[in-house]
Amino acid sequence: MFTGLGAGILGTKYPVIQGGMAWVSDAVLAAAVSEAGGLGVIAAGNAPCDWVKNEIDKALQLTDKPLGLNVMLLSPFADEVAKMVAETPVKVIITGAGNPAEYIAMWKERGKKVIPVVPSTGLARRMEKLGVDALVAEGTEAGGHIGELTTMALLPQVVDAVDLPVFAAGGIGDARGTLAAWMLGASGIQVGTRFLLAHECGIHPNYKEKIIKAKDIDSVVTGRSTGHPVRILKNPLAREFMKREKAGAPPEELEALGSGCLQLAACDGDIKGGSFMAGQIAGLCSVEQSCAEIIHELYDGARELFLEKAKELGE
Repeated sequence: MFTGLGAGILGTKYPVIQGGMAWVSDAVLAAAVSEAGGLGVIAAGNAPCDWVKNEIDKALQLTDKPLGLNVMLLSPFADEVAKMVAETPVKVIITGAGNPAEYIAMWKERGKKVIPVVPSTGLARRMEKLGVDALVAEGTEAGGHIGELTTMALLPQVVDAVDLPVFAAGGIGDARGTLAAWMLGASGIQVGTRFLLAHECGIHPNYKEKIIKAKDIDSVVTGRSTGHPVRILKNPLAREFMKREKAGAPPEELEALGSGCLQLAACDGDIKGGSFMAGQIAGLCSVEQSCAEIIHELYDGARELFLEKAKELGE
């Protein structure tokens, strides 16, 4: 299943990328995903360069399989992190929230694979011209920072717009989603929310409980007025955020309200004041499993489902 390009680009057994989630995607989770045959990704987020380097070093002690780093280009430490990762054994660099143009040559000279996250065909074409190796087309169903187009609408258009392997992201949480991505032309998938329930994921138990109890309508988008919309699960913080947005609060006030709230969710489990980022697929994620079990269900499960459907069509 899939074209083989996905796993070839990543250097992994399966064309499955674990999404880079700030305060979530650390060395332990990334190493576990890589050991299970996917691409484990450490999320740099807004963290200082020293912290990111320490996480990379920890992960390299836990696995000799390929690792990735998600570089958020809006981070005040992005330049330091971008230069630091070029000198590490990290194989894949995934970028978001900005243009990686100034770093691509440096990364590729050091043998890195560069895979930007894109929310539109226009940005996909721009990244292709810069010489990146692949793309992640992320639909608005995803958790955290999002674009406007749905995965089902975005993915086939990006696939048609570029001559690059494209990984699908947003709303993929089981074998059915994986198979749908393949049918829409993806060379692989990126999954975030499902890995929040991995045994190896070290987020606060309250965060995992929020995912397990989530219903299909329990995610909302906040921050549209700031230009940086974010999908999170409903709670008092989300309601306050939306109340202030509706009242016309300036972006500075909203950004101050959300500052540090993801850490409150992931590390402290603050049910009222934490920002519990999760995709719309959260309502489908209800069981804690190992990273290996999750990847098996996502990929091998999709292959089994395909064979079942093919048999039905042949009858």
